[in-house]
Amino acid sequence: MTLKLDRIDINILGELMKNGRISNVRLSEHVGLSASPCLQRIKRMEAAGIITGYGAFLDLSKVSQTVTVFTEFTLSDHRRELFSRFEQEMGRIPQVTECHVVSGGYDYLVRFTARGVAEYQEIVETLLERNLGISQYFSYIVIKSPIQRHALPLDDLV
Repeated sequence: MTLKLDRIDINILGELMKNGRISNVRLSEHVGLSASPCLQRIKRMEAAGIITGYGAFLDLSKVSQTVTVFTEFTLSDHRRELFSRFEQEMGRIPQVTECHVVSGGYDYLVRFTARGVAEYQEIVETLLERNLGISQYFSYIVIKSPIQRHALPLDDLV
């Protein structure tokens, strides 16, 4: 279902990305609507799958020691079944926080968040043992993340 968005919808989305806990009354004030039509627009965008959920952003370093690893995976061939099997397996691993099919020199870019390098390596070794068609992989351990944005620049993208 494709939904035509107007400037008010874009403003609602922008405000929700900045603060998903904002009250409907305050949100409606920010976007220049009364509360009821504002809520109707939110419900419409949720039903259309534009708004897919709400959550909290965490600073994991305050809770636990973790390591973030970006891994490039290249598969041995490009059969649909192999891609499907690989993606299903990635979906079963809770430490996989992102999985992207990419163009270029490899097939997938996967982001892992693990308790440490040893846990990450154990996950990769298990993947290699499962015969998923992985021909090679390269790991990049994140040292620090000076920029992390959760709100997108909708005015520039839509």
